[in-house]
Amino acid sequence: MEKKYYKSIEEYIPKNGSSEIKKLIRDKKEDESVLTSPSNRRDFLKLFGFAIASAAVATSCEQPVRKAIPYLVKPDSITPGKANYYASTYFDGNDYCSILVKVRDGRPIKIEGNTLSSVTKGGTSARVQASVLNLYDTARYRTPMVSGKESGWETVDSEVISKLQTIKEKDGAIVLLTPTVISPSTLAVIEEFKKTYPTTKHIQYDAISMNAIPLANKKTFGKEVVPSYHFDKAKLVVSFGADFLGSWLMPVEFTKQYAAGRKLDEGQKEMSQHIQLEAGMSLTGSNADKRILLKNSQQKITLANLYNKLAKAEGAQQINTPASPVDVGGLAQRLLKAKGKSLVVCGANDQESQTLVNGINYLLGNYGTTIDLYTPLNLKKGNDAEMAILINQLNNGEVSGLILCGVNPVYDYYDGKNFLSGIKNTELSVSIADLKNETAEECTFLCPGHHYLEAWNDSEIKPGYYSLSQPAIRSIFNTRAVQENLLNWAGNKTDYLSFIKAQWEKNIYPASGFAGSFYEFWNKSLHDGVFEKPKTVNSTVTFNGNSIASIQVADLDANQVEVELYENVAIGDGRNANNPWLQELPDPVSKVTWDNYISMSASLAGEKGLMEGSLVKIDNTLTLPVLIQPGQEHKTISIALGYGRAKAGKVAEGVGANGYLLSHFNGETLEFNKTGVQLDMAEGEYEFAMTQTHHSMEGRAIIRETSLAEYLENPASGNEMHKKIEEHHISLYKEREFKGHHWGMAVDLNSCIGCNACVVACSAENNVPIVGKEQVKLAREMHWIRIDRYYSGDTENPEVVRQPVMCQHCDNAPCENVCPVGATTNSKEGVNQMAYNRCIGTRYCNNNCPYKVRRFNFMDYTKADAIPANTYDPAGMTVDLKRMVLNPDVVVRAKGVIEKCSLCIQRIQEKKLDAKLENRMLKDGEIKPACAQACPADAIVFGDLNDENSKISKFFKDERNYHLLEELHTLPSVGYLTKVRNKEA
Repeated sequence: MEKKYYKSIEEYIPKNGSSEIKKLIRDKKEDESVLTSPSNRRDFLKLFGFAIASAAVATSCEQPVRKAIPYLVKPDSITPGKANYYASTYFDGNDYCSILVKVRDGRPIKIEGNTLSSVTKGGTSARVQASVLNLYDTARYRTPMVSGKESGWETVDSEVISKLQTIKEKDGAIVLLTPTVISPSTLAVIEEFKKTYPTTKHIQYDAISMNAIPLANKKTFGKEVVPSYHFDKAKLVVSFGADFLGSWLMPVEFTKQYAAGRKLDEGQKEMSQHIQLEAGMSLTGSNADKRILLKNSQQKITLANLYNKLAKAEGAQQINTPASPVDVGGLAQRLLKAKGKSLVVCGANDQESQTLVNGINYLLGNYGTTIDLYTPLNLKKGNDAEMAILINQLNNGEVSGLILCGVNPVYDYYDGKNFLSGIKNTELSVSIADLKNETAEECTFLCPGHHYLEAWNDSEIKPGYYSLSQPAIRSIFNTRAVQENLLNWAGNKTDYLSFIKAQWEKNIYPASGFAGSFYEFWNKSLHDGVFEKPKTVNSTVTFNGNSIASIQVADLDANQVEVELYENVAIGDGRNANNPWLQELPDPVSKVTWDNYISMSASLAGEKGLMEGSLVKIDNTLTLPVLIQPGQEHKTISIALGYGRAKAGKVAEGVGANGYLLSHFNGETLEFNKTGVQLDMAEGEYEFAMTQTHHSMEGRAIIRETSLAEYLENPASGNEMHKKIEEHHISLYKEREFKGHHWGMAVDLNSCIGCNACVVACSAENNVPIVGKEQVKLAREMHWIRIDRYYSGDTENPEVVRQPVMCQHCDNAPCENVCPVGATTNSKEGVNQMAYNRCIGTRYCNNNCPYKVRRFNFMDYTKADAIPANTYDPAGMTVDLKRMVLNPDVVVRAKGVIEKCSLCIQRIQEKKLDAKLENRMLKDGEIKPACAQACPADAIVFGDLNDENSKISKFFKDERNYHLLEELHTLPSVGYLTKVRNKEA
């Protein structure tokens, strides 16, 4: 039976033909102004004539003068028009990535991954790519403030030091509250501060905590750490609600590892199997070979039953537990078959659940192979119990001084109101923050911090794995590094760069084994961005069996509705909420932009009498609209964290609701799951800005997939029609001949996870405009690359497949034939080009493109229009500060112009010129479009189809390769490799 795919509930056709589920979806509103307009053809012609006359007048208007100021003395390191690259490190307290910063004429404009890092291996994420825009955020704090009034550093330093000395003299408590710190030099600075002020306590706080993992490891192995995981070494991955490809711990590193085990190129015939047990459809779950619906509250029972099955097989002690809500017998057998080559992970911040996971992995012999306790991740050091104690101490008047560095608990802590009242009880409250936030606004002293691209720092993501951060731009505002504040207030006048060098010379260089001087060692480490010398340790582990025996597992009422709070791939914990690139990024599962919402199953919505867009109040705490989400567990609703910001900037404020208010502290750890929530219908309806139904391709065979068993039997399995279509390709046109280069691109659907890193990278590289929520509702989003998401099977638990779609750069391009002014043409190297100044906006090309990948500027989003006061800029992207992020190699498009993917033609030309100047041939893989370079899964390959030895040529010859709508004979230069699922029992 032919497999049916659908993009949304509206397109779903059940086997029995019933359409009951569609009743939950509201009809899309039409633009009533168009339907009821009294205008007719005669009015149109009148206006058209006026428009022509107006255009003639406008073109005679004087263009604005734009002045260029040349260098009086050109810096040696800068050549106008040439980019410089600086190795650095992205770490915001939550996400880590080793990076390269592209700088043009003193302006950082693009982030790339650092291939010299053995941890992230050149990969990035959507948040890493978008971080450069935060540098130019108009909501950044610009100067020190005291009690809400602008001040200077001398005044702030004097008053803060005076208050700290007063507190010290009376032995008052000082608390330094930071996010997780992975910088050895920063930790040394904090120790310096504590020496000067001995009553200081350093507390680390993670808004989205995983404190249960180190606590469980301390209980079972005596090591309070978050281990390293090796998904590339696992033949079977089982995840209980851990979104390890999206937001759990180290998604960039894990994606690299995961994708390596899923590729079937270069003769690889094996691929890992992935089973996901979860409640809400996550990015990771949507990529699983098998997905099992399981409420978060039932994870512990299921894990206990799985542990017992394995313990029985291995002769270990079992524990008392109620029956599992899902059958784990088959899962246990699969895990036993993959002993030592399996990996079980869990996303719950529950100590007993994580302890059971440790027991399962120990029985399976995974420690030392797929899990490494001795090279741990230095992430998620936040201690939830210490944070709860701190709030009590603040409100009891036991804390005299509070210094907050890069944290925002007034917003992202479940008891933010009590934290706020506690701040008011202190004698000294200081916030060191770079971006406007709810907590900083309430502190007496506000000290603006550097953006990470303005600052020196170092990191140690794992023991022995060091990386450096360096300024890529002089500080834009009157800001100062966190570390320099602490050093200054401690009486140490050393600048932070000198402090870092001293730390490296004393602690890292002697053990480095480097042959040269420290000066040479430092310069090489700074140039590379990383220095790695893994520490050799004993890899044996001793398991404490009593840690499992003491676990008590209770049966829960399965009929209660529960809420799951999760971190999405764009906004994260909320610190990126004012970034318009991330707000306009379609969620990889729901395809909703500019919102968070209640993801709800169709069956629960039917029971509650709700429809998509219905407003619901949860526990009388927050109100959000309902989104009918295929694959949602029946009695679970899911809500993304990071929204509902009150003080964050123009883009973030008023978007969504604050889900942190539904989290709670269980006495040990913060929980982001709540059982027995009350749902009450609120008044009103809500319309989402979603992209998932904009580009339907009418059910044609654009997705092709097969199983691993079928692929091994026949490598063309699932792609049989490709050969038939190729045999029937007949054309009246003469076949195109490309005598030089013929550029092409291939996407491996087995590798692509749909993380959206490519989408943000493309926007950053090509100056793609932000159109805002209202324009997205009208299907006017401007992204040059989109990731189509298709469901197949029943809506209760469908399979999901994703497909990145960009301009296909057809050799027989339908768009070119219909353009009346020849604005779109095919180059002699096979690139479909756009001449923006020739385009008159008929959109004939858009209508004739079967792939719907061409974008039209309906408004003047960029302030590039010749007519003044014609700008539509909902995100404030046209202010001078934010325009600093624009890539000068790419034209900023005006209203009325079509734009689309160019295969990053500017990068092609740059590398061709480099090769010409060096008198050599281009190397395969030397040119990387922004999407391919950003991809953490290496799913996108670019190269010369005329080079038979190139990777792209090998992909095109692969029996899995096919082209979108190839039956139309458009001859795309973009190919796709069939999706293969490992469904082996």
